[in-house]
Amino acid sequence: MSSILSTEPAQISIGQSSVPERVEAALAGAVESLLNKLRTDETLQAPGQDGTPLHWCAELEGDSILSSEYLLMKLILGQENDPEPDQRETRPPAVSSLDGRRHRAKGVGRPTLLRIANHLRLVQREDGTWGQYPGSPPDVSACVKAYLALKAFGDSPDAPHMRKARARILDLGGADQCNTFSMFYLACLGCVSWDACPAIPPEIVLLPRWSPFHLDKVAAWTRTMILPLAICSALRPVRPLPREQMIDELFVDPANQRRLNQRWRRDEPVCWKNFFLVCDRVLKFVQRHGLSPLRARALREAEAWIVDRVRPETTEGLGAIFPPMVYLQIAFQKLGYTRTHPLIQRAERDLDDFIIEEPHADPRLDHVRLQPCFSPVWDTGIAMYALTEAGLTAGNNPKVARACDWLIARQVRMTGDWVRNLRPADRGIRLGHDGPDGATAWAFEYSNEWYPDVDDTAMIAKALMRAGDRAGEQANTRAAAKAFRWIVAMQNEDGGWAAFDKTKDRPWMEAIPFADHNAMQDPSCADITGRTIESLITCGMSPDHPAIQKAVAYLLAKQEPEGCWWGRWGCNYIYGSWQALGGLTYAGLDKDHPAIRRAIAWVKSVQNEDGGFGESANSYLDRSLMGKGPSTASQTAWGLACLLYACEATDPAVARAAAWLCDHQLSTDKPAFEAARLAKADAMSPGTETLAQTDFVHDKAGGWSEHYFTGTGFPKVFYLRYNYYRHYFPVMSLARYLRISRGGNVRGLSRDA
Repeated sequence: MSSILSTEPAQISIGQSSVPERVEAALAGAVESLLNKLRTDETLQAPGQDGTPLHWCAELEGDSILSSEYLLMKLILGQENDPEPDQRETRPPAVSSLDGRRHRAKGVGRPTLLRIANHLRLVQREDGTWGQYPGSPPDVSACVKAYLALKAFGDSPDAPHMRKARARILDLGGADQCNTFSMFYLACLGCVSWDACPAIPPEIVLLPRWSPFHLDKVAAWTRTMILPLAICSALRPVRPLPREQMIDELFVDPANQRRLNQRWRRDEPVCWKNFFLVCDRVLKFVQRHGLSPLRARALREAEAWIVDRVRPETTEGLGAIFPPMVYLQIAFQKLGYTRTHPLIQRAERDLDDFIIEEPHADPRLDHVRLQPCFSPVWDTGIAMYALTEAGLTAGNNPKVARACDWLIARQVRMTGDWVRNLRPADRGIRLGHDGPDGATAWAFEYSNEWYPDVDDTAMIAKALMRAGDRAGEQANTRAAAKAFRWIVAMQNEDGGWAAFDKTKDRPWMEAIPFADHNAMQDPSCADITGRTIESLITCGMSPDHPAIQKAVAYLLAKQEPEGCWWGRWGCNYIYGSWQALGGLTYAGLDKDHPAIRRAIAWVKSVQNEDGGFGESANSYLDRSLMGKGPSTASQTAWGLACLLYACEATDPAVARAAAWLCDHQLSTDKPAFEAARLAKADAMSPGTETLAQTDFVHDKAGGWSEHYFTGTGFPKVFYLRYNYYRHYFPVMSLARYLRISRGGNVRGLSRDA
């Protein structure tokens, strides 16, 4: 694959050039900007042929609950008044917040906690609430936790921002309406009784595999959260706040501080919800009267399960994600682990590594915030895939070659929980090995050997295959081809793929009282399935392979009546449609296939007047909002990619989307809390001209600015802003547009691919 960029990109005024010329100029700057975001990995010091391996890792943003829950954890653990350490660990220097990975001091003291509290004040909305993403409805759980954290760290309940928050919380039904995971924090601080939380018996760890509920049958992330919470549910840790810091004023009905606020369905007496509410009462009766003879054994088994999954050689924290890393510290303190125990010391350090510092001369803007996890494998795979669209390969670009080296070094080499859900014939798979049972797989984070995922593995495999090898080598293409074995083994019976396990959809699990994070399970989804089809075919699988044909049938069955697909891991129908269309196109469906025609018609119908595409995560709440929202760089890139699967470069919808990306490219660096300056001065749109409260991210010239969250964690519950989505996805789509405008094909692998 040769580069589609001219060696000397045309320096033409944006307003006077044709769209392809404008795209070429924009793409040249975007590629350079993306390559400049590469960074070394301090844990991989052995140089490759071209130097130390390189990778991408942006800051991953969640909502205010990360700050509030961290502060509440410190209160529960009795660490809210720790002094700030004077000595830094002997570790590599911290990086800028843009790069997303920062090593903290050995411990966090009160000055840092007060700066985290400042982050909560900074992201509070004008109406006094906190939400899950810019433009979301207020989230009562987020509001209650933020109010409690600020009150406990010194904000007067009579302060204007606290009065506004309290009034809105009561309007929303009060703290009575908090979700399960928020109630656990309130119980640990004595604000509610443990009876207000759903019972999670640790005995679940002892259930046989044939039982309806088993750890292997819930999502991987739920596994890592549920056992620390089960320990807490059994041992009921409480470190009550002082009376003046309690939040009784936030409850509409004080009785809800002593009981589970989940009501019976009287319109349908025989249903799963009512069944599990009965179970909850029984479990609490058993707990109250000490009637579980297996409790001590269950606690030992739960502890052992967790200890095994935090071995430092396998992961950077339990599940390598924020929630279980918090729950572990609370549970293990109650089990008797001291703060000097090596497991606890590492748990603290791993969690504190998520901290991002944003120093600022203005004390209102000076703050500290937290990430939910790291995203280096994901960022590196997508960035490299985007660059291969522009013709960069391991053979013609040393930086791409070094990124390939990093991915090869980061492949998972351990057998994790996923193996138990495979068919017996597939349980001999050995990740990171050669031979007939050898396979490759990748996880999302720097280190998470227990939980590789299909989405990352598919992304990395196709990126490595497209990047190719250095002369005389086959390391990249061989690793990509070996992903076949694991990915095909992970395919679900319905033909689709889930993220972390071969699994089945068990809707009844969502009725369990502690399942209100809306992600008890990890069933097949269209976006992962579409990407996986593209990956397998890119890596050499025939479109006629039974696995591909089953997956195509799954996607066709999941197409919405409007012609789009729901997106599980990105917002929302634009994301799902982009991935599904890619899979179907690679599988050989012609652009005149009815499913493709309907999808393209829908995509064109939701294109904004300015030529861009945007969709708020509100579409998860209200289906009528599918495809609607302010234009963003990442979603415009997805929309443009959708169109390019079936439309010519000269199609007006295609040209308008490409022009939007050119117009909105940053002409200069954008510091935190400053307005963006765009390639086309009058191309301002929401999120670029008007500063958002969360406008604390630095962006570089050649990239794009984007304040909206376009990534999905748990639909309706938790959303993400991947801070490189707005950079590498435009590179991908603009490069593809430029290639097609010059007579190339959509795949970019060969003229007859």
